[in-house]
Amino acid sequence: MAMAAKKAKGDDWFSSLDAELEKKTREIIEDVGEQNVARLELNKTLIEDFWKVWKRFNKINVHFALEPSYTNWGVFPDTFPDGDWHWRPGFNPAAVQTVQLLDRSMDQGRVGDALKVNYVEVDGKVHLRVTFEYSEGEHYYKYSGWKRSWTIHTLYDQPLDKTNVDDLHRLFADLVRVWYESHLRRARDVLVKYLKTTFEKVETFNQ
Repeated sequence: MAMAAKKAKGDDWFSSLDAELEKKTREIIEDVGEQNVARLELNKTLIEDFWKVWKRFNKINVHFALEPSYTNWGVFPDTFPDGDWHWRPGFNPAAVQTVQLLDRSMDQGRVGDALKVNYVEVDGKVHLRVTFEYSEGEHYYKYSGWKRSWTIHTLYDQPLDKTNVDDLHRLFADLVRVWYESHLRRARDVLVKYLKTTFEKVETFNQ
C-alpha cells in the first residue's frame, strides 16, 4: 500500500509538470509561429526594398552585393535586372536572419560600407536592428600590427512586434539619398559626416 501511495504521488507530480510543459509548448509554438509570419512579410518587404536600391545604384555603375543574393530568392524570366521577376519556389523569407547591402566600390575606401538589417535577441525578445558599418582605414598597433578600424552606427532598434515599416522606409530614404549623392560627388565624407551627426549610438572594433 505504501509503494502504491508513493507511486500515486509521483504520478501527481509528473502530471502537474506535464501539464505545465504542454502549456509552455503551445505558448512557444504560437509565439514562434507569430514571429515567423511577421518575419516572412517583413523580410519580403526588405528584400524588395533593397533590390530597388541595388538597381538604382547599378544604373550609375556602383556595384553592391545584396544578401541574400538575388540568385537565391528571385527568378528573372525577363530582362535582368530591370525586368519582371517572381519569388523562387522553395525560398523561405522567414528563415532569413540578415538582409544587407554591401558596397564593393574600390575607391575612397568604400569596400565594406554596409547597410544591415539583423534579427537579434534582447532580454529574451526578438528585435529588428538596422546598422550601418564602414571602415575608417588601417591603424598600426604596437603589439598586434596593422588593424582595420570599423565603425558601426545603430540606426534603428525595436522589438519585432513594434517594428514600423513606414519608419524603416523614412530611414532608408534619408540614408540612401545621402549615400547616392556621396557616390555622385565622389565624396565619401558626405556619407560619413551624415552618419556621425545623425546617429549617436556608435561602436567601434578593429579587425
